[in-house]
Amino acid sequence: MQIVVSFFENLFEFQKKIHQLLFAWIPFSFGDVLYILLGILLIYLIIKLFKKKTRSNVLFKILIILNTAYFTYQIFWGMLYFQTPIISKLPKTEVTLEIRKTLALEYLKKSKATRKLVKEDKNGVFVIKDLNTIQQEILNQQKTLPTFINQKESTTTNSFKPSLFGKTMSFTGILGYYNPFTAEAQFNAELPASYLLFTLSHESSHQLGFAREQEANFIGYLIGIHSKNPGLRYSTEYFTLKSLLNSIVNEDENFVKTALENYSAEMKRDRLNEKKFVTEHQGFLNEFFGFTNNLFLKSNQQEGSITYSYFIELLVRYKRINQ
Repeated sequence: MQIVVSFFENLFEFQKKIHQLLFAWIPFSFGDVLYILLGILLIYLIIKLFKKKTRSNVLFKILIILNTAYFTYQIFWGMLYFQTPIISKLPKTEVTLEIRKTLALEYLKKSKATRKLVKEDKNGVFVIKDLNTIQQEILNQQKTLPTFINQKESTTTNSFKPSLFGKTMSFTGILGYYNPFTAEAQFNAELPASYLLFTLSHESSHQLGFAREQEANFIGYLIGIHSKNPGLRYSTEYFTLKSLLNSIVNEDENFVKTALENYSAEMKRDRLNEKKFVTEHQGFLNEFFGFTNNLFLKSNQQEGSITYSYFIELLVRYKRINQ
């Protein structure tokens, strides 16, 4: 099995280079355009299904298109879910509530300190002034990943693209996604800055070839946590803090309430801005895509989207090495 997975890992590196060469220079998301064209084609064919004369032929064409897309997806991306899990490269340790609390306090302190270094808008909310510089910093930080965790080849090609579906994504709870057909890292440009920068790190991890969502979070953490860019570092620390608090809340709600009360005034403004964004974009699509994404994760041997335990376990194990 490992030989097969290694083959697809090498294939991924090859096709990624080709796809980035072909599509990275295009100023918009070419992958989204492909999805739109595919959607139009499928709608056209579905309409033709209602005509008896062409029904069987059209149905055959639809099956060919869907199977080709699915096969291509599995070749370019799906097989990477069978890679050796990162957790097997880290020492075993018990992930206790006390350890998570200690880490939460550590990242609360870090977040409060780094938050003072970032830019703000007129409302005192964290804002990004130069997104391209941060994207380049993420690519540079790929090269600093620990070799015992990552042996994948980093890239200098900037393939971050704002999705053409940004407004719709805001109502789905999807922050970004990696397009395996074009090697583009798509992101929702409407996200609050506190969400956006870690989302870029996360999608960059997918570009490296880490398919599992929580492993992409962990690699995103490694990319951002030692960055010299305060915005990227703050977004990473803040994401880590929120993940830790989410893992604690069901076991010690009072601890989480106290932690939230101890956010700095700046962090409280960022949190309020995030809550405002989520509230303004709640609805049926959010629930539907949350449900379908949960099914997708589980179908690919991953935890559901509502749990942070795997990322937290990776974090705790990694921190044990670096104590």
